[in-house]
Amino acid sequence: MSNYDRKIHLKSIHASRKALTEKKVNDALKRLIKIRGSINFNNVANESGVSKATLYNHPEIRDRIETLRQQQANVPTPKQVKREMNESNKDAIIASLKRKNKKLEDENQRLKKQLKIAYSDVYKNL
Repeated sequence: MSNYDRKIHLKSIHASRKALTEKKVNDALKRLIKIRGSINFNNVANESGVSKATLYNHPEIRDRIETLRQQQANVPTPKQVKREMNESNKDAIIASLKRKNKKLEDENQRLKKQLKIAYSDVYKNL
């Protein structure tokens, strides 16, 4: 026991705990990103099993969570994307339906003319 240095031992324990905490947080962040979960301190704490105080007290972890949260705030939600697609597609759909309507009206006029000609031929043959 003469070689035992308590400070070195405590530092190694602290370093291993810190590494384990960072691993837990990184794994939790990866899972939240994968499932497109909301990234905030509460969700990361619940997902990782690490206290919120620990997340706030580690500057690297805190900065990473805040950065990811900010990036996620700038990304539109799937509902917003769908709504925007519907809005932009609406004009294209309307234009397509107008073209189809015009085509059907032209065909209807052409068929009416053919019907008049056919009626006149039938009338002449009577």
